[in-house]
Amino acid sequence: MACFLVSGAEGVAVTAVRSAVKKHEIEEGVVDEHGKQITDPAEDGFCWTRKLSWLMNMLWGGALLLLIEHIWHGEVVPWFPFLTAMSTPSEIPAMLFEMATVGVAMAVLVTAVWGCVTLVADFAVKHSKRRVGIEEA
Repeated sequence: MACFLVSGAEGVAVTAVRSAVKKHEIEEGVVDEHGKQITDPAEDGFCWTRKLSWLMNMLWGGALLLLIEHIWHGEVVPWFPFLTAMSTPSEIPAMLFEMATVGVAMAVLVTAVWGCVTLVADFAVKHSKRRVGIEEA
């Protein structure tokens, strides 16, 4: 019914955090003004601006796809109150329950997958320089 709102809300929060982190990393000389990493990822790993961009894209993409799916099934309409579950007060508790269970579970799962991906990506990029050094020797 409205589970995509949870991912959308987390997407808003991550976008705000990414903006603050990007500003801080620009000051430190880690990224340029476009958010591209200046430092060597093989030395320090990927910068947080890039990592948060991955999470931001996952969340916004998932929320957009869920929104399209909900429009397709008639759960979201282009007129007020937009969510069909809000048209009758008896459906509001079911909508909130779905948001609290399905929406939160999906957002947590996406964030957990992102956390695993960042760990694997940092490990791979940091160890890629060692492999290249061994192969060249």
